[in-house]
Amino acid sequence: MSLLLIVVLALTLVAEFVNGWTDAPNAIATVVSTRVMPIKVAVLMAVGMNVLGAISGTAVAATIGTGFVDPKFVTLPIIASALIALVIWGTITAYFGIPTSKTHELVAGLTGAAFAIAGPTHLVMSGWIKIGIGLAASSVLGITIAFVIGKAIYFWGLHTDWAPSRARRTFDRLQIMSAGLVAYNHGMNDGQKFIGIFTIALVSGHVLPTFDVPLWVALLCASVMGIGTACGGKKIISMLGEKMTTIASWQGFSAETSSSVILFISSLTGIPISTTHTVSTSVMGAAAAKNTASVRWYFAKNIVLAWIVTFPVCAAIGYAAALLLSHFISFA
Repeated sequence: MSLLLIVVLALTLVAEFVNGWTDAPNAIATVVSTRVMPIKVAVLMAVGMNVLGAISGTAVAATIGTGFVDPKFVTLPIIASALIALVIWGTITAYFGIPTSKTHELVAGLTGAAFAIAGPTHLVMSGWIKIGIGLAASSVLGITIAFVIGKAIYFWGLHTDWAPSRARRTFDRLQIMSAGLVAYNHGMNDGQKFIGIFTIALVSGHVLPTFDVPLWVALLCASVMGIGTACGGKKIISMLGEKMTTIASWQGFSAETSSSVILFISSLTGIPISTTHTVSTSVMGAAAAKNTASVRWYFAKNIVLAWIVTFPVCAAIGYAAALLLSHFISFA
C-alpha cells in the first residue's frame, strides 16, 4: 500500500474514534441522566452494542461509499480532505459539549472536497435526497414519535392504579433495554459510515477491485468506534440529559424507543441518518410530553444552530483542505 493510502486509512480510523467518542454518548445520555445506569456500566453496554450493530449490515456503508460522489472521482486526497473536515469540526463541537452529526460532517466535507477538485457535475444528487429524507426523519419524526409515546405513557400513568414506585421500577428496566437498542442502531447506521469510507479508500488505492465491504474492515472500524465510546462523551451526555432538559425514566424510554425505530428503519433502507439529531429531537419530544416548559429551549436552540452551521463549515473545510493538498499531491 502507498504511504498516502496508509495515511487516509489512519485518518478514517481517527474519524471513527471521534465518532465513538462524540456520537455514541447520545445513545446513553438519557439512561445516565435518569440515573438508571451508572455511566461506566452504560458505556460498556454502548461499546458492545455499537460494535455488534456496526457489523450487522452494509446498506449505509454502500450509500456513503458510492452515493454522494461518483466513485470514479473519489480519490484518496479527496477522502483525506473530508476526514480532516470531520475531525476538526467534530473535535471543536465536542470540546464545547455540543452534539453534532458525523453524518453531515462527513457528507459535507466529502462534497466540498470533490467540488473543489472535480466540480459539481460529479456529485450524485440522489445521495443528497437520502440525506434530506434522513434529516426530516431525524428531526420531525424524532420529536413527534417521542411526544406521542410519552403522552400515551403519561395518560396511562394518570389512569392506572400502579404505585409510583412500581411504575418507576418498570420503566427503569425498560429504559435499559431501549438504551441498548439505540446503541445497537447507532452502530448499524453511524458506525457503517466509516466502514464505507475505509472500503472506498481501499478501492481508490487499488487494494480492492470493487466496493465490497470485507468482514475484517467492519470488525476493525467497529472496534475503533468502541474504543472511542469507552473514552468519554460526558459533556454531551450532560448537554442532552441535564442542561437541555431533566427527564424521568419513562421519558427516557419514550425518547430511546423513538430513536431506535427511526434508526433501524433508516439503516435497513440505506439512508444515512444522524443519531445526534434523532436522539436530541426525541429527548425534546419526550420531555415536552409532560410539559413544554420542561425543555430549556435556549440549549435546544444552540444545538439546532450547530446542526445548521455544520453543513457550510465542513464543506468549506473540505474544500480548503482539498485545494491545499492539491499543491502537494496528485488527485488523479
